[in-house]
Amino acid sequence: MGQGHHHHVDTEAGDRRVFAAIAVNLGLTVAQIVGGIVSGSLALIADALHNFSDAISLIIAFAARKIARRPQDADMTFGYGRVEVVAALINYTTLIVIGLYLLYEAAMRFANPQPVEGWLIVIIAGIALVVDAVTAALTYAMSKSSVNIRAAFLHNVADALGSVAVIVAGALILLYDWRLIDPLVTVLIAGYILWQSFREIGTVIRILMLGSPPEIETEAVLDTVRGIDGVTGIHHAHFWQMDEYRAALDAHVVIAKGRWNDADAVKDRIKAALADQFDVEHTTLELECARHACDDPSAFGGRGHGEAQDG
Repeated sequence: MGQGHHHHVDTEAGDRRVFAAIAVNLGLTVAQIVGGIVSGSLALIADALHNFSDAISLIIAFAARKIARRPQDADMTFGYGRVEVVAALINYTTLIVIGLYLLYEAAMRFANPQPVEGWLIVIIAGIALVVDAVTAALTYAMSKSSVNIRAAFLHNVADALGSVAVIVAGALILLYDWRLIDPLVTVLIAGYILWQSFREIGTVIRILMLGSPPEIETEAVLDTVRGIDGVTGIHHAHFWQMDEYRAALDAHVVIAKGRWNDADAVKDRIKAALADQFDVEHTTLELECARHACDDPSAFGGRGHGEAQDG
């Protein structure tokens, strides 16, 4: 789970890639709007607005990257890293809305098939495919290590696949006049968007809900603490993700009878074990001597009493 286990694109290089992807999408949007106005093509303008939504998702991701690097302050003592998770939630929610809307539009087209300009949609989809492929190439490497960029990347992958499907649909309309292929392809695109979005959004929500890292068993973490020499118990534990890769733990730890003089050394061993075995970056422990420990402690949650010995 730790950052050291992931291959990251250099921060400045990553910013340049995302900015280039934004520029490419905005450039195509402007060109399509101008072309639509000159040619009188409503379809071209509609596709420009669709492409603009991709640019917005990239702008959100880019802004979140910048904000996330701000240092901690009095208002945000954990820092701003979680803003990237919020950005991902916005983009995945947008994708779900788009997917549901496409299903609605497809249903309307099945009920009332409309004439479709085959050549026009093939040309528009071909141009969009090139732009989506360039954008996806620029953000692919970063999408592996950032839930924020992964959400924006999914926007472009969905569009790229959609463009391929639309080109095929346009060709079938030109060759065989299969008008129902248009809403059928739309259903397939919507299904892919919804499947990917629902698969990814759960991780985002789990982080925002302060859930424990899904790849780590919380009981295994507690058992590790219990196994440290000098520890007789752990209770009122909170184990959560601060952002996509950083985990934190706070807990009450009961020091064995007669070992209070070694309490600081025990605490250091706990921190080292959690960092080495589970990549837990931030650990706050309230130490209790066995004589004054809680009579009936719960393993999770609750409020501690007294001052923590380590911040």
